[in-house]
Amino acid sequence: MLVKTKAIVLSSLKYQEKSLIVKCFTLSDGLKSYFVPSAYSGKKSNQKIAYFQPLTLLEIEANHKNKGTLEHFKDIKLATAFQTITSDVIKSTIVIFLSEMLHHSIQEEEKNEDLFTFLETALIWLDTHEETSNFHLILLLEITKFLGFYPDISDLEAKFSAMDEGGFSAFLGINCLSEHETNLLKKLIALKFDSNQKVFNGMERQLVLNILLNYYSIHLDGFKKPKSLEVLKEVFA
Repeated sequence: MLVKTKAIVLSSLKYQEKSLIVKCFTLSDGLKSYFVPSAYSGKKSNQKIAYFQPLTLLEIEANHKNKGTLEHFKDIKLATAFQTITSDVIKSTIVIFLSEMLHHSIQEEEKNEDLFTFLETALIWLDTHEETSNFHLILLLEITKFLGFYPDISDLEAKFSAMDEGGFSAFLGINCLSEHETNLLKKLIALKFDSNQKVFNGMERQLVLNILLNYYSIHLDGFKKPKSLEVLKEVFA
């Protein structure tokens, strides 16, 4: 079946000397993996290695056989050419980290148009704004709305956040955050992409990130912390 759709690159894995296996989150079909022969040879100008960098926004034409095997691109072009993400060290590090997070977090294979649209809009926002130090934190929290475990904020005034239940409690249970950690999480819940980026200092930002990673590991089976986590911490140190 020939499909034309937008796609977001989640990962690319070198296969043998010249080929790639590329995992994409597509607007039309959700998760799809593609085999790209001779990706490094330069012979196919429509399948350049540059297209398969983390979280690149593509417009693709592909043959989807939907048999659980690797699919093949027929044509590829950039849906949006990033202006700053590829050249800004902080932004590119954020994108590498988030691509790993999404690779390990999006587990359902069917399409999710709302999640795709949110990610596309968020990446374009990242590319066009300068103050982005809390971007990855906000995005990771917002994605839980689409993955089904966004915190229940009906008791937001309570002192403690219960990580396993995903809500707030007046009592300090075994899997609860401390009162200080809970207050940081509440600050994050209130943030938007264009909010004041100085709401957290460096230490608090690291703590909030650890809270989110632990939250993901509790609610997603087989979740793995990204290998790029240490690089991200260095960038924000």
